[in-house]
Amino acid sequence: MTQPLVVGTLVGNPRPASRTLNAALALREAVSHALRLRGEEVTPNGPLVDAADLAPEVFTPGSTAVRAALDTLSTADVLVVASPTYKATYTGLLKSVLDQAPGGWLRGKTAVPLLVAAADKHALAVEVHLKPLLAELGASVPGRGLFVNESALAADQTVLITELGDQLAESGWFTAPAVAAR
Repeated sequence: MTQPLVVGTLVGNPRPASRTLNAALALREAVSHALRLRGEEVTPNGPLVDAADLAPEVFTPGSTAVRAALDTLSTADVLVVASPTYKATYTGLLKSVLDQAPGGWLRGKTAVPLLVAAADKHALAVEVHLKPLLAELGASVPGRGLFVNESALAADQTVLITELGDQLAESGWFTAPAVAAR
């Protein structure tokens, strides 16, 4: 019998409990739903790391908080990685956390990148910047990166989950064997 899939979440917003976190949790739910539709069993509420909680430790010599958070996230089969768009890319906080990941940290994992921005002109940043970063860490990123305009974050969480689920379907996620072999 195979183990249930674990969907983890990493949020790179420097603001704790941010709208980006809410979008990431909606995407985690949409990913879990898509996997269940494929007949996969999914563990509810996989590991969640809000990088804002790690910010004081990111550059503290000898701190083990970031490494412990990365170890926790490494238990996920699918990892949602979300960030607000800062200066046409992801946040420095997210980059600083991921810079502490060992080479190949996401090998054998599937990553689903998500960027949130105030303007649609930033929609391509997820493809140009975040998706390659996750691939560099060894992740399989089989579909297009997802983008959410901040205006959509005012919607009910159920509406956002549906909208992100539609984006997953339209972008080719989980229609083929998208989850790396366990």
